[in-house]
Amino acid sequence: MRCVADVKAVLGEGPIWVERDQSLYWTDIKGQKIFRLAEGRALDQWDTPFRVGSIAPRETGGFIAGTDQGFAAIDLDLGSFDIIGNPEPDRLDNRSNDGKVDRDGYFWAGTMDDTERTASGALYRLDFDLRCTRMEDGYRVPNGPAFSPGGRLMYHADSARQIIYVYDLGEGGTLGERNTFARFAENDGYPDGMTVDAEGCLWVAFWDGWCVRRFSPAGECIRIVDLPVQRPTSLAFGGPDLDRLYVTSASIGLDELALKMQPLAGAMFQCDPGISGVAEIPFGG
Repeated sequence: MRCVADVKAVLGEGPIWVERDQSLYWTDIKGQKIFRLAEGRALDQWDTPFRVGSIAPRETGGFIAGTDQGFAAIDLDLGSFDIIGNPEPDRLDNRSNDGKVDRDGYFWAGTMDDTERTASGALYRLDFDLRCTRMEDGYRVPNGPAFSPGGRLMYHADSARQIIYVYDLGEGGTLGERNTFARFAENDGYPDGMTVDAEGCLWVAFWDGWCVRRFSPAGECIRIVDLPVQRPTSLAFGGPDLDRLYVTSASIGLDELALKMQPLAGAMFQCDPGISGVAEIPFGG
Protein backbone atom coordinates (compact mmCIF):
# COMPACT_ATOMS: atom_id res chain seq x y z
CA MET A 1 0.00 0.00 0.00
CA ARG A 2 1.55 3.30 -1.06
CA CYS A 3 0.53 6.93 -0.69
CA VAL A 4 -0.44 8.57 -3.99
CA ALA A 5 -1.85 11.87 -2.69
CA ASP A 6 -0.94 13.28 0.72
CA VAL A 7 -3.88 15.67 0.91
CA LYS A 8 -4.18 15.52 4.71
CA ALA A 9 -7.95 15.22 4.53
CA VAL A 10 -9.90 15.78 7.71
CA LEU A 11 -12.46 13.16 6.63
CA GLY A 12 -11.60 11.67 3.25
CA GLU A 13 -14.51 9.79 1.67
CA GLY A 14 -16.34 8.76 -1.49
CA PRO A 15 -13.57 7.65 -3.89
CA ILE A 16 -14.84 6.89 -7.38
CA TRP A 17 -13.09 6.19 -10.67
CA VAL A 18 -14.77 8.21 -13.43
CA GLU A 19 -14.19 6.47 -16.73
CA ARG A 20 -15.03 9.44 -18.95
CA ASP A 21 -12.24 11.46 -17.30
CA GLN A 22 -9.91 8.53 -16.59
CA SER A 23 -9.58 10.11 -13.15
CA LEU A 24 -10.12 9.32 -9.51
CA TYR A 25 -12.35 11.70 -7.54
CA TRP A 26 -12.94 11.84 -3.80
CA THR A 27 -14.09 14.24 -1.10
CA ASP A 28 -13.01 15.67 2.22
CA ILE A 29 -16.35 16.00 3.98
CA LYS A 30 -15.23 18.09 6.95
CA GLY A 31 -12.54 19.94 5.00
CA GLN A 32 -15.13 20.86 2.31
CA LYS A 33 -13.07 19.83 -0.71
CA ILE A 34 -13.28 17.63 -3.79
CA PHE A 35 -10.10 16.13 -5.23
CA ARG A 36 -9.20 14.72 -8.65
CA LEU A 37 -6.19 12.57 -9.44
CA ALA A 38 -5.32 11.65 -13.02
CA GLU A 39 -2.19 10.00 -14.38
CA GLY A 40 0.43 12.38 -15.65
CA ARG A 41 -1.34 15.42 -14.21
CA ALA A 42 -1.06 17.42 -11.04
CA LEU A 43 -3.64 16.88 -8.31
CA ASP A 44 -6.68 19.12 -8.72
CA GLN A 45 -8.90 20.28 -5.87
CA TRP A 46 -12.00 22.41 -5.43
CA ASP A 47 -13.43 24.08 -2.34
CA THR A 48 -17.11 23.30 -1.81
CA PRO A 49 -19.75 25.60 -0.28
CA PHE A 50 -21.17 22.70 1.75
CA ARG A 51 -19.99 19.35 3.06
CA VAL A 52 -20.05 16.72 0.32
CA GLY A 53 -20.37 13.13 1.52
CA SER A 54 -20.37 11.45 -1.88
CA ILE A 55 -20.27 12.23 -5.58
CA ALA A 56 -21.03 10.28 -8.75
CA PRO A 57 -20.95 11.26 -12.43
CA ARG A 58 -24.23 11.96 -14.23
CA GLU A 59 -25.21 10.82 -17.71
CA THR A 60 -26.06 14.43 -18.51
CA GLY A 61 -22.64 15.69 -17.37
CA GLY A 62 -21.27 16.93 -14.09
CA PHE A 63 -21.96 15.09 -10.85
CA ILE A 64 -24.73 14.20 -8.46
CA ALA A 65 -23.83 14.50 -4.78
CA GLY A 66 -25.10 13.92 -1.27
CA THR A 67 -24.36 16.90 0.98
CA ASP A 68 -25.21 18.35 4.37
CA GLN A 69 -27.95 20.39 2.67
CA GLY A 70 -29.49 17.61 0.58
CA PHE A 71 -28.84 16.29 -2.90
CA ALA A 72 -26.84 18.56 -5.18
CA ALA A 73 -25.90 18.94 -8.83
CA ILE A 74 -22.22 19.83 -9.18
CA ASP A 75 -20.32 20.97 -12.26
CA LEU A 76 -16.67 21.41 -11.37
CA ASP A 77 -15.77 22.92 -14.76
CA LEU A 78 -18.37 25.66 -14.30
CA GLY A 79 -17.87 25.93 -10.54
CA SER A 80 -21.60 25.39 -9.92
CA PHE A 81 -22.92 23.76 -6.74
CA ASP A 82 -26.71 23.65 -6.80
CA ILE A 83 -28.97 22.03 -4.19
CA ILE A 84 -31.76 20.14 -5.95
CA GLY A 85 -33.67 18.83 -2.95
CA ASN A 86 -33.42 18.19 0.78
CA PRO A 87 -35.17 15.00 1.95
CA GLU A 88 -34.72 15.85 5.63
CA PRO A 89 -35.76 19.44 6.37
CA ASP A 90 -36.96 18.23 9.79
CA ARG A 91 -33.64 16.60 10.79
CA LEU A 92 -31.49 19.65 11.27
CA ASP A 93 -28.46 17.85 12.72
CA ASN A 94 -28.26 15.34 9.89
CA ARG A 95 -25.90 15.35 6.93
CA SER A 96 -25.32 13.03 4.01
CA ASN A 97 -22.54 10.51 4.39
CA ASP A 98 -21.60 7.82 1.84
CA GLY A 99 -23.38 7.15 -1.46
CA LYS A 100 -23.14 5.21 -4.75
CA VAL A 101 -24.95 4.54 -8.02
CA ASP A 102 -26.43 1.05 -8.49
CA ARG A 103 -26.16 -1.03 -11.68
CA ASP A 104 -29.48 0.39 -12.94
CA GLY A 105 -28.33 3.99 -12.57
CA TYR A 106 -30.12 5.02 -9.37
CA PHE A 107 -28.18 7.04 -6.77
CA TRP A 108 -28.29 5.80 -3.17
CA ALA A 109 -27.05 7.83 -0.21
CA GLY A 110 -27.29 7.57 3.55
CA THR A 111 -27.71 10.33 6.11
CA MET A 112 -26.54 10.49 9.72
CA ASP A 113 -26.64 12.61 12.84
CA ASP A 114 -23.49 14.69 12.50
CA THR A 115 -22.98 14.51 16.27
CA GLU A 116 -23.31 10.69 16.11
CA ARG A 117 -25.60 10.70 19.15
CA THR A 118 -28.90 9.54 17.70
CA ALA A 119 -30.08 6.94 15.19
CA SER A 120 -31.70 9.55 12.96
CA GLY A 121 -29.98 8.43 9.76
CA ALA A 122 -31.76 7.00 6.75
CA LEU A 123 -31.07 5.50 3.34
CA TYR A 124 -32.44 7.25 0.25
CA ARG A 125 -32.83 6.39 -3.42
CA LEU A 126 -32.68 9.25 -5.92
CA ASP A 127 -34.56 8.53 -9.14
CA PHE A 128 -33.86 9.81 -12.64
CA ASP A 129 -36.52 12.52 -12.29
CA LEU A 130 -34.67 13.73 -9.14
CA ARG A 131 -37.40 12.58 -6.78
CA CYS A 132 -36.07 10.76 -3.74
CA THR A 133 -37.55 8.01 -1.60
CA ARG A 134 -36.64 7.11 1.98
CA MET A 135 -35.94 3.37 1.76
CA GLU A 136 -34.74 2.60 5.29
CA ASP A 137 -34.63 4.49 8.58
CA GLY A 138 -32.98 4.27 11.98
CA TYR A 139 -29.32 4.23 10.96
CA ARG A 140 -26.63 5.65 13.21
CA VAL A 141 -23.68 5.91 10.77
CA PRO A 142 -24.58 4.53 7.32
CA ASN A 143 -21.73 3.63 4.95
CA GLY A 144 -21.65 2.15 1.48
CA PRO A 145 -23.61 1.02 -0.33
CA ALA A 146 -21.93 -1.42 -2.69
CA PHE A 147 -23.61 -3.54 -5.34
CA SER A 148 -22.89 -7.05 -6.56
CA PRO A 149 -21.58 -7.32 -10.14
CA GLY A 150 -25.00 -8.39 -11.40
CA GLY A 151 -26.70 -5.64 -9.42
CA ARG A 152 -29.17 -7.77 -7.51
CA LEU A 153 -27.51 -7.51 -4.09
CA MET A 154 -26.85 -4.33 -2.14
CA TYR A 155 -24.43 -4.19 0.80
CA HIS A 156 -24.78 -1.40 3.34
CA ALA A 157 -23.17 -0.84 6.74
CA ASP A 158 -24.21 0.78 9.97
CA SER A 159 -20.68 1.54 11.11
CA ALA A 160 -21.58 2.54 14.66
CA ARG A 161 -23.35 -0.79 15.19
CA GLN A 162 -20.45 -2.68 13.49
CA ILE A 163 -22.82 -4.47 11.12
CA ILE A 164 -22.86 -4.94 7.36
CA TYR A 165 -26.30 -5.70 5.93
CA VAL A 166 -27.19 -7.27 2.60
CA TYR A 167 -30.43 -6.67 0.69
CA ASP A 168 -31.99 -8.26 -2.34
CA LEU A 169 -32.29 -5.45 -4.87
CA GLY A 170 -34.96 -5.60 -7.53
CA GLU A 171 -35.24 -3.77 -10.82
CA GLY A 172 -36.33 -0.20 -10.38
CA GLY A 173 -34.51 0.07 -7.05
CA THR A 174 -36.93 -2.00 -4.94
CA LEU A 175 -35.50 -3.38 -1.70
CA GLY A 176 -36.12 -6.84 -0.38
CA GLU A 177 -35.60 -8.07 3.15
CA ARG A 178 -32.56 -6.85 5.10
CA ASN A 179 -30.24 -9.57 6.39
CA THR A 180 -27.00 -9.42 8.36
CA PHE A 181 -24.00 -10.10 6.13
CA ALA A 182 -21.32 -9.73 8.84
CA ARG A 183 -21.04 -8.47 12.40
CA PHE A 184 -17.81 -7.32 14.09
CA ALA A 185 -16.23 -6.98 17.51
CA GLU A 186 -14.77 -3.78 18.91
CA ASN A 187 -11.18 -4.74 18.22
CA ASP A 188 -12.00 -5.34 14.53
CA GLY A 189 -12.62 -1.66 13.93
CA TYR A 190 -15.76 -0.24 12.32
CA PRO A 191 -16.88 -1.21 8.80
CA ASP A 192 -16.84 1.93 6.68
CA GLY A 193 -16.92 2.47 2.92
CA MET A 194 -17.00 -0.52 0.58
CA THR A 195 -16.85 -1.78 -2.99
CA VAL A 196 -17.06 -5.09 -4.85
CA ASP A 197 -14.62 -6.80 -7.18
CA ALA A 198 -15.21 -8.72 -10.40
CA GLU A 199 -15.44 -12.01 -8.48
CA GLY A 200 -18.33 -10.68 -6.37
CA CYS A 201 -16.27 -10.29 -3.20
CA LEU A 202 -16.80 -7.29 -0.93
CA TRP A 203 -13.91 -5.02 0.08
CA VAL A 204 -14.45 -2.92 3.21
CA ALA A 205 -12.37 -0.17 4.84
CA PHE A 206 -12.23 -0.46 8.64
CA TRP A 207 -12.21 2.77 10.66
CA ASP A 208 -9.92 2.31 13.68
CA GLY A 209 -8.95 -1.03 12.13
CA TRP A 210 -5.79 0.00 10.25
CA CYS A 211 -6.81 -2.14 7.27
CA VAL A 212 -9.19 -3.09 4.50
CA ARG A 213 -10.72 -6.57 4.42
CA ARG A 214 -12.03 -8.70 1.57
CA PHE A 215 -15.09 -10.88 2.18
CA SER A 216 -16.47 -13.76 0.14
CA PRO A 217 -20.15 -13.57 -0.91
CA ALA A 218 -20.81 -15.85 2.09
CA GLY A 219 -19.41 -13.25 4.50
CA GLU A 220 -16.07 -14.94 5.24
CA CYS A 221 -13.02 -12.70 5.61
CA ILE A 222 -10.55 -14.06 3.07
CA ARG A 223 -7.93 -11.29 2.93
CA ILE A 224 -6.61 -8.38 5.01
CA VAL A 225 -4.53 -5.52 3.59
CA ASP A 226 -2.85 -3.40 6.27
CA LEU A 227 -2.50 0.37 6.06
CA PRO A 228 -0.15 2.79 7.85
CA VAL A 229 -3.13 4.81 9.13
CA GLN A 230 -5.71 4.10 11.81
CA ARG A 231 -8.75 5.43 9.99
CA PRO A 232 -9.19 4.21 6.41
CA THR A 233 -12.63 5.33 5.31
CA SER A 234 -13.56 4.04 1.87
CA LEU A 235 -12.17 2.44 -1.26
CA ALA A 236 -12.67 2.08 -5.01
CA PHE A 237 -11.16 0.22 -7.91
CA GLY A 238 -9.65 2.42 -10.59
CA GLY A 239 -7.11 2.78 -13.36
CA PRO A 240 -7.68 2.03 -17.05
CA ASP A 241 -8.09 -1.68 -16.27
CA LEU A 242 -9.80 -1.19 -12.88
CA ASP A 243 -7.00 -3.23 -11.30
CA ARG A 244 -5.86 -0.69 -8.72
CA LEU A 245 -7.43 -0.35 -5.31
CA TYR A 246 -7.61 3.20 -3.95
CA VAL A 247 -8.26 3.86 -0.26
CA THR A 248 -9.21 7.15 1.42
CA SER A 249 -8.44 7.95 5.05
CA ALA A 250 -9.16 10.47 7.81
CA SER A 251 -7.22 12.48 10.37
CA ILE A 252 -10.24 13.68 12.35
CA GLY A 253 -10.25 12.82 16.04
CA LEU A 254 -6.58 11.83 16.22
CA ASP A 255 -4.55 13.50 18.96
CA GLU A 256 -1.12 15.07 18.53
CA LEU A 257 0.75 11.88 19.36
CA ALA A 258 -1.34 9.79 16.98
CA LEU A 259 -0.81 12.27 14.16
CA LYS A 260 2.93 12.22 14.81
CA MET A 261 2.88 8.42 14.52
CA GLN A 262 0.65 8.58 11.41
CA PRO A 263 2.02 11.40 9.26
CA LEU A 264 -0.01 10.14 6.29
CA ALA A 265 -3.38 10.23 8.07
CA GLY A 266 -5.88 11.73 5.62
CA ALA A 267 -3.93 10.63 2.53
CA MET A 268 -5.07 8.64 -0.49
CA PHE A 269 -3.44 5.20 -0.81
CA GLN A 270 -3.21 2.71 -3.66
CA CYS A 271 -2.28 -0.95 -4.03
CA ASP A 272 -2.43 -3.60 -6.74
CA PRO A 273 -4.65 -6.35 -5.27
CA GLY A 274 -4.40 -8.82 -8.15
CA ILE A 275 -8.11 -8.58 -8.93
CA SER A 276 -10.13 -6.06 -10.92
CA GLY A 277 -13.19 -4.11 -9.93
CA VAL A 278 -16.50 -3.52 -11.67
CA ALA A 279 -17.04 -0.39 -13.77
CA GLU A 280 -19.28 2.18 -12.10
CA ILE A 281 -22.07 3.56 -14.27
CA PRO A 282 -23.25 7.18 -14.12
CA PHE A 283 -26.41 8.36 -12.43
CA GLY A 284 -29.24 8.18 -14.95
CA GLY A 285 -30.79 11.53 -14.06
